[in-house]
Amino acid sequence: MINIKKSLLWLTPFLTLAGCTGILAPAGSVAEAEGTIMLDSLMIMLAIVIPTIIATLGFAWWFRASNKNARYLPEWSYSGQLELLVWSIPALVVLFLGGIAWLGSHNLDPARPLQSAIKPLEVQVVSLDWKWLFIYPNQQIASINRLVVPVGVPLHFRITSASVLNVFFVPRIGSQIYAMNGMATQLNLQADKEGIYPGLSGHFSGDGFSGMAFAMEVLAPAAFTQWVGQAKASGSVLDEAAYYELLKQSQDVKPYTYRFVRAGLFDDILTLKLPPAIIIRKGRRTCCCSVN
Repeated sequence: MINIKKSLLWLTPFLTLAGCTGILAPAGSVAEAEGTIMLDSLMIMLAIVIPTIIATLGFAWWFRASNKNARYLPEWSYSGQLELLVWSIPALVVLFLGGIAWLGSHNLDPARPLQSAIKPLEVQVVSLDWKWLFIYPNQQIASINRLVVPVGVPLHFRITSASVLNVFFVPRIGSQIYAMNGMATQLNLQADKEGIYPGLSGHFSGDGFSGMAFAMEVLAPAAFTQWVGQAKASGSVLDEAAYYELLKQSQDVKPYTYRFVRAGLFDDILTLKLPPAIIIRKGRRTCCCSVN
């Protein structure tokens, strides 16, 4: 495998021009592995693209009209050795790319727990219109549009949607994954560098989609414990009534926290015991509709 840090050195001018600070600037083990796969794939493809470009230019130059030394063979039609060369190179490229994709898709399966001696932090994620709800079941707190995690600790996410289909994605930390109503997807990540990393919605979901972003704050373990204590000491309670308020459509919501979360809230959202925002039925308590 290619060392991603060394490989990025020769890409620096291009990254600077493109303003790319996302997946090519990983801050987590999963994102770094994905970046390595991408760069390995790029190198394999360049192994055939660059010689092809050079050969094309070389042939055009050699067989120019003014070159009297170029042999023109109008009756030539087949060469077994040339055919073997022409087809073996793309076959090897497909074989190598397929092998990288196969290994990567198994090793980086979103639902596969990361190998670590540290117990994962459980986070439940709910996609709303147009904001993100993060529930910490073991800490019994929650936050809106603010995901706070400790550095170097595996993160296990359970992700669902209280509205339409959406995608949870923190580019510098790792894989994106769908958030679907009535279903729970799993995602295992780990942040290895302290800092604030932008998260986003990767699927169009209505008028407020463009502002449906959140900040992932990676803190030292002691600072994370302190944040949990501060969250427990302030804010309101996330019960059923508060959840129905969250289902109302809103844009560019500022981050805030809940000091307590009703037990089983995520499972009730997942199993549709609490109705999704897109359902309106007479005679049943529902919330604001997500369909304009």
